[in-house]
Amino acid sequence: MQNQETDLPPPVTGAAVDTHAHVFRQGLALADTRRHTPDYDATLADYLALLDTHGLSHGVLVQPSFLGTDNSHMVQALRAASKRLRGVAVVTPEVSEAELRTLADAGVVGIRLNLIGLELPDLNAPAWRTLLDRVNALHWHVEIHLQAARLQGALSALLAAGCRVVVDHFGRPDPALGVSDPGFQHLLRQADSGCVWVKLSAPYRNWAAPACAAPGRLAAQQLLDAYTPERLMWGSDWPHTEHRHLASYPAATQWLDAWIDDPAQRRILLADTPLKLFQFQGETP
Repeated sequence: MQNQETDLPPPVTGAAVDTHAHVFRQGLALADTRRHTPDYDATLADYLALLDTHGLSHGVLVQPSFLGTDNSHMVQALRAASKRLRGVAVVTPEVSEAELRTLADAGVVGIRLNLIGLELPDLNAPAWRTLLDRVNALHWHVEIHLQAARLQGALSALLAAGCRVVVDHFGRPDPALGVSDPGFQHLLRQADSGCVWVKLSAPYRNWAAPACAAPGRLAAQQLLDAYTPERLMWGSDWPHTEHRHLASYPAATQWLDAWIDDPAQRRILLADTPLKLFQFQGETP
């Protein structure tokens, strides 16, 4: 596997979206409960340079879990590159409608529920239903990050609330079970809802690197069969938090080439689908 950002594959040409990246710097206020504390900076300038180098026209910044619900650093980055970037925020169910609209004005188009290591909240509770109703009214989506074995409860509640749902990192199947994970198979069956999208990203969070490309391809092919490229997207997961020794931006782009053979399908999931979902081209709800 390539591990140097300077060892570059041929760049993508035309419109293309990296749907999963993070920006942060040391010294920002950190969440009290967190799994990781980075000892390096992931700057907006560095990220935009990577997009340029790889021929990617747009990017989506996802609020990292270790910054909690203080989205201010991400918002600053969105405002600095408003034509190229959209954001996914982390909020509490008590967030006000005015605060959500302020985030929307900055380029936020969704909220994230990162539930790795956390209990699934009662998404049917009044405060959560109010938040989900507001998210729907803004034509946002809800992004969820949790293990495949726990997906069913979250997906059921979010779909019942009328949400559009984006599932992170292949749906996080169990490394030992892979595509046989019952939770992953449940995810495949949700394609018929027409309201679920899946990110092909961060295979190293599911399978042992450097051999993660092969099981990633198998999962990608099953997702492609179920969802078609209209419901799939690609993300670099830059700067590969906790896995920087296993991944690089060039490797992330090469994994996509290894997973999706058809250039037309790759174009749809790289451009058409995310440009619409993340509202780069505007959208008719």
